[in-house]
Amino acid sequence: MERVPILKIGDILLVSIQVDMSDQTAVQLQEDLAERIVATGCHGVIIDITALDIVDSFVGRMLSTIASISKVLDAETVVVGMRPAVAITLVELGLSLNGIRTALNVERGMELIAVAHVDEDEFVLDDEPDAETTASS
Repeated sequence: MERVPILKIGDILLVSIQVDMSDQTAVQLQEDLAERIVATGCHGVIIDITALDIVDSFVGRMLSTIASISKVLDAETVVVGMRPAVAITLVELGLSLNGIRTALNVERGMELIAVAHVDEDEFVLDDEPDAETTASS
């Protein structure tokens, strides 16, 4: 069985799908990715589908499932490298890819994850009471 490589780049895991996704390969990718997110503590997952010429409903569901698993494990998912024909096919199949952000290339995907992570950190920091408010209470 072929395995999809998962590379760590800083705080991001990069998944480059270069093979046709069989059921078994997709399940293995989901398991491997979940384990790597937990092991590394990464907050972002980029899935590069540049090499995919055709996306069917199975691959669309697999991407949505991976995004959902990643989100539960506190990692944002961005799919990059989508060809126009793939985007058209996904829309025609009625697959909206909920929970998945998209970008044209890996660099833009990394920027999206960085912005999302900064926004999340600011939310957590803003949510904490400041010393002046606590002292005057």
